[in-house]
Amino acid sequence: MIKGIMTVRHFLMLISLIPLVGMAQSPRQIIDFNKGWSFILGDDSNYVKPGFDSKEWRMLDLPHDWSIEGRFDSTHPARNAGGALPGGIGWYRKTFTTNSTGRKVYIEFDGVHRNSEVWINGHYLGKWPYGYTAFRYELSRWLKPAGQINTVAVRVDNSQQPNSRWYTGSGIYRDVKLVVTNKTAIKHWGSFITTPQVNSQSAIVSVEHDVQRDGKGVLKFISTVYDAQGKKISEVNATTSKNGKYYQTLAVNQPQLWSISHPYLYKMVTKVFQDNKWVDEYSSTFGIRYFNFDVDNGFSLNGQYLKILGVCQHHDLGALGAAYNESAARRQLKILREMGVNAIRMAHNPPAARLLDLCDEMGFLVMDESFDMWAKKKNKFDYSIDFPEWHQRDLEHMIKRDRNHPSVIIWSIGNEIREQFDSTGITITRDLVKIVKDIDTTRPVLSALTETDPEKNYIYQSGALDIIGLNYKIDSYKDFQKNFPGVKVIASENVSGLASRGHYDMPSDSLRLWPSSSKFKYVENGNPDFTVSAYDNVAAYWGVTHENNWWQVKRYKYMSGLFVWSGFDFLGEPVPYPYPARSSYYGIIDMAGFPKDVYYMYQSEWTTKPVLHLYPHWNWKEGQLVDVKTYYNNADEVELFVNGKSLGRKTKIDTAFHVMWRVPYEAGELKAVSYKNNKQVLSKIIKTAGADYRLELSVENKIINSKKNELAFITARVVDKEGNLVPDADQLVKVNIEGAGNVAGMDNGNPADVNSLKDAQHHIYKGLLLSMIKGVKPGQLKVTLNVEGLPPATTLITVK
Repeated sequence: MIKGIMTVRHFLMLISLIPLVGMAQSPRQIIDFNKGWSFILGDDSNYVKPGFDSKEWRMLDLPHDWSIEGRFDSTHPARNAGGALPGGIGWYRKTFTTNSTGRKVYIEFDGVHRNSEVWINGHYLGKWPYGYTAFRYELSRWLKPAGQINTVAVRVDNSQQPNSRWYTGSGIYRDVKLVVTNKTAIKHWGSFITTPQVNSQSAIVSVEHDVQRDGKGVLKFISTVYDAQGKKISEVNATTSKNGKYYQTLAVNQPQLWSISHPYLYKMVTKVFQDNKWVDEYSSTFGIRYFNFDVDNGFSLNGQYLKILGVCQHHDLGALGAAYNESAARRQLKILREMGVNAIRMAHNPPAARLLDLCDEMGFLVMDESFDMWAKKKNKFDYSIDFPEWHQRDLEHMIKRDRNHPSVIIWSIGNEIREQFDSTGITITRDLVKIVKDIDTTRPVLSALTETDPEKNYIYQSGALDIIGLNYKIDSYKDFQKNFPGVKVIASENVSGLASRGHYDMPSDSLRLWPSSSKFKYVENGNPDFTVSAYDNVAAYWGVTHENNWWQVKRYKYMSGLFVWSGFDFLGEPVPYPYPARSSYYGIIDMAGFPKDVYYMYQSEWTTKPVLHLYPHWNWKEGQLVDVKTYYNNADEVELFVNGKSLGRKTKIDTAFHVMWRVPYEAGELKAVSYKNNKQVLSKIIKTAGADYRLELSVENKIINSKKNELAFITARVVDKEGNLVPDADQLVKVNIEGAGNVAGMDNGNPADVNSLKDAQHHIYKGLLLSMIKGVKPGQLKVTLNVEGLPPATTLITVK
C-alpha cells in the first residue's frame, strides 16, 4: 500500500478525482487541478510529510475560502473592518500520479491568501506572501516515477490580522493548474501580443516570445490567428530575435475591433519547433483595438469619444466570500452592464484571471491595480511588511499575466499611497513605473491620488505617471487644468455614498456626512436597526452624493471618466456603523445583487433604454409626509398621481437627475407617468402592500453544469395577495433540496445581519432574499423554500 493512503476507499477516492498527467500527445498540457483536495483548519509540522494520514480531513474542490465558512464575531482579529470573520492557518493536500518522465511539470496558483508555502513530496518549493498575485513552482525534479503517488501540500497563513482594510478571505481561493511542457517551451506568460497599427481596413499584430531553451537546436515559430468562429485568418513563420526573445508580425485584414458594444476576440496559437521537432504550443486570446487619453478631450476607443463609466469592485462575491466562481462573477457583471457600467476598477489588487476573461468577453474596460500600500503601512500586518522584498515580483507577475487582455487599458501602481506626502514617493513611483514599462509600454500608468496640491504630492512630482488618478476632491475638477497643466486625468475613485436597500429617512433633501469628521468616529446615534437612508443624501465625510459627483464628472470633457465607490456592497469596511455591521453600505447594488434606488439614476444617465423609476414603497403612516422621487430619461417631464389625483408635472434641473414631491401619505396607489413632447413614454405604479401572502420565486440559471461549478440564483420575494412586494417582510426562510445539490450561500443584502452566509437558512430583508444553489452531479434538484407563516415555495433546477 502507498504510504499515507490508509484505506482502499480513501486511495480510490483521491485517485479518481485526479487526472493522470502526461497521457495526451500535445506538447503542452494544461490540467485543471481544482478537484479532490483535502483540507484542515489548524497547523502541525507533520502535515507536510508525504506519508501523513489525512483521511479524516475534509474533502473539497477549489477555489475555497475558509473564512466565509466561519461565524461573524466582533472578537475576530480582522475586526468588522475585515468582515468580522476568522483568519487562522489552514493546510491543503492533494495526491496525483504522472508519467511525464523527462518533461517539465509546474503547479500554477492564481491566488492564495496569504503567506502560502508549498511542498511536493516533502520538498519545500517556496513561499509567496501576497495574496493576490499568481505564481508557480516547478515540480519536475521531485516527482516520483510513473504510476507512483505524489503529494502536494500547501500551508496558508492568514493568522496575523488586521492585514487589510477590507475582507480578504483565506485559502486557495482561485484556480490551480498543472502545466506540463517539454524542456524547450515558451515561458510562463511568455507570449505578449500587441496591435501597434490598427484601422478599419487592417491591423498589424505583433507577438513577442520569451522561451526557455534546452540545447542549441534551431528554433522555428509558426503563429496562427483564428477568428471567433475558429477560422484561420492569418499566419506567420518568419521570426527575428533580439536579447534572447523572438518576434513575429502578421496582418489581419478587415479586423473586427474589440469594443464595449462589440467585444470581439481572436485567438493566436504559436507552435514551436526545435530542429523541426514540434516541442510546444502556446495559445492566447486577444482583441484588436486602440485607445487614447487626451488632455482636453478625455478618452477615446477606436477613434470614438467615450466617457469611462466605471465602478470600483472588491474581489469578494458576497455570500461566496473570496472564492472565485464564474457564475457569480458573470451575474455581477450583467447587473452592472444593465446599469450602464462600461468599466471596472479592480480595487485594490490584481483580480482573478478568469474575471479578466469575462471582462474581455462581455466588453468591460479595466483598471488593473497592484497595491493598496507601499512601504508605509495602513494596517499592522499589511503588505508594507513584504513590499521592500516582493514588490517587483508581484508587479511583474500582474503585468505579465494580464497584458494580453484587451479589456485592460490602465495599470494602477497604487491606491491612496501614503508616500504621496513623503519624498520617498518620488523614488518608489519611478521604480514601479519602470518595472511596468520594462514589460509593457502600450498602456498608461497611474496611481490613485488624494492630494490635489501638486506642490505637496510627491508621487505626482516623480514625473513618471502617464495619467493622474484623482480620488474624491470633486471641487478640484474645475481648476484641474490650471493646477496640472498638460496632464491627463480620470476620477479613479469617488462618491462613497451610503445606503441600505429599501430604507428611507425623511426628509430626503438634507445632506448627511456620516461619519462627520476626519476623526472617523463611528456613529453613536444612528438608526437602531443599523440602516442608512437610500435617498442618496448620505455619504462619508470625504465623499459626496452620487448625483453631485456625476454632474461634476459629466460637465468636464477632459475628465476621462470615473470609478464610483462602489459597484456592489462588499464584506468589511461597514462605515458608518460598528459591529454587528460587517459589510459595506457603499454599493449601488447590495451584496445579494439587489439594486438600490440610485442604481436607476445611473441607468437613466448611462444608458439609452427608457427608464422611469419611482420610489419609495407605499406603506407609511396615514398623513405622514413622504418624499417621492423619480429617475427618468427619454422624457421631458414626469407627472405624479396619488389615488388618481395629479400632483402636477416636474422637470429635472441641470444639477440634479431626479424630480421630487413631498406627499402626505394616503393608502392606495402611487403612479408616475413620463412624457416626451406631451406624449406618454412610461408609467410606473406602486401600491400599498397588504398582508404577507406567499413567496414568489424567480431563478437565474435554471440549468447549471456541475463540472463547471455553476450556480443557480433564486430570488425570493414576499408578496401580498395581489403580488405587491411587502417592503418590511423579514421572515426566516429555510431551504431544502431534494437531489444531489447544496446551498452554496444565502444573502439578503443587510450589512448588519450576522447569520452565517453559508447556512441553509436566512431571514428575508426588506422583502427579498437570495439563495445560491450548487449541483453536485447530474440530475434534477427540487428546491423548496419554507417560510414561517406562509406556504412553501418550490422550483426545479436541472444539473448537467
